[in-house]
Amino acid sequence: MSGSMIVVLDVGKTAAKVTLWAADGKLVRREVRPNARQTCEHYACLDILGIEAWLADVFTLYARLGHIGAIIPVAHGAAAAIVRGGQLAAPVMDYESSPPAAVRKAYLEQCDDFAETGSPPMGMALNLGLQLHWIAQCYRDALAGDAQIVPWPQYWAWLLSGVAASEVTSLGSHTDLWAPGRNAPSAMAVRRGWAQHLAPLRAAHEALGPLTPEWAARTGLARDTLVHVGLHDSNAALCAARAYPEFAASDATLVSTGTWFVSMRSLANNSAAPTLPANRGCLFNVDVRGCPAPTALFMGGREAEMLSHAALDQPDAQSLLLRRVAACVETGAMILPTMAPGTGPFPDAVGTWINEPSDEATRSGAICLYLALMTDVALELIGAEGAALVEGRFAKVDAMMQALAALRPNMAIYASSGESDVSLGALRLLRSDLAPASALQRIEPLDIELADYKARWRAAISAR
Repeated sequence: MSGSMIVVLDVGKTAAKVTLWAADGKLVRREVRPNARQTCEHYACLDILGIEAWLADVFTLYARLGHIGAIIPVAHGAAAAIVRGGQLAAPVMDYESSPPAAVRKAYLEQCDDFAETGSPPMGMALNLGLQLHWIAQCYRDALAGDAQIVPWPQYWAWLLSGVAASEVTSLGSHTDLWAPGRNAPSAMAVRRGWAQHLAPLRAAHEALGPLTPEWAARTGLARDTLVHVGLHDSNAALCAARAYPEFAASDATLVSTGTWFVSMRSLANNSAAPTLPANRGCLFNVDVRGCPAPTALFMGGREAEMLSHAALDQPDAQSLLLRRVAACVETGAMILPTMAPGTGPFPDAVGTWINEPSDEATRSGAICLYLALMTDVALELIGAEGAALVEGRFAKVDAMMQALAALRPNMAIYASSGESDVSLGALRLLRSDLAPASALQRIEPLDIELADYKARWRAAISAR
């Protein structure tokens, strides 16, 4: 593969991205497609056909730019395909589907304890086991015979190579199917017969095989293009964080921002995992080493969209947002959780405003403070210490970042300046010598005292 280019396919919840990288780690090209939600017969499903058609067009374009030696997929969690006989046995469920109450109740009665899986009951269809339970009722033959359960990143690897696999970071992402402490399928997965249908476990960096003849003919890519197993997107971002000297060996925390804000702590060698609450948006992910990674999450990007249509990450808006944050602190304008019901550290709370501003700019300032306060709670829940790296589009929101640094004075808060941190993490699985293109930026705290605002925010939550 020396001298050849590498493609990273990143299928996020909101958008799919395909990046092309030169052998020296330089970004050559980046294509992005918004993902549309589809409605299937029984539940909402992911837009497989739309992504596939777009992917073929992008690969055709990239094939003209030089030899591509490898493709590695990355994708969001809480999704999997069931494949049998070379095709899908059921539509791939969108985790924002709402299962019937009776379906959820019957499923929860069969779940393992949090201590076994590190996977708490979550809202919507965010537990993959719940999806399998529901799918089996809608498509009774879906898991019959030689059907294989293929996690979402590995579905794309299967589509391109014809080889089915599963992988530990995807199985360990609030699926209820994995026991991180034993590094094996959960007791429920075994009881329900799902464990025997999991595609063979492979390491994220492994090559499954060359591109299928059909995809080579369809796109013009070389037949010797190797397709790799791939991994969960937040774990890929964590791999990228480890590329920086500030996070290379010590206890480190990544805050990956997008539709979800995922605070994932990578424990230093020999560090004991903390005890996590089972009902506050906390779980144990599993990193590429197979080690438990304490995690807390909330739907920050989605909540921001629900609260305002303003784009917080626009460069020309940053100075105004900083001024509006100061106005919110002065007037006590604040947002109480949770706008996305059933998620995050306050899953049962109903989101509301206190002293809601009348103008859009000040509302946006309050959203920045809300995201910082929620991230502060997440970091507290997982026992984060030392340093935290914020990546993704909200790392560009100065008001949120500076507020977070002010709320966490004993931590060093860094912002990643790159737009391809997930891709860098995936690349480093194939090329561990690749270094980030730029240094990290340490964030200076907001020059406004936030301790009283934080205390009033937390008191208002407790009083409801």
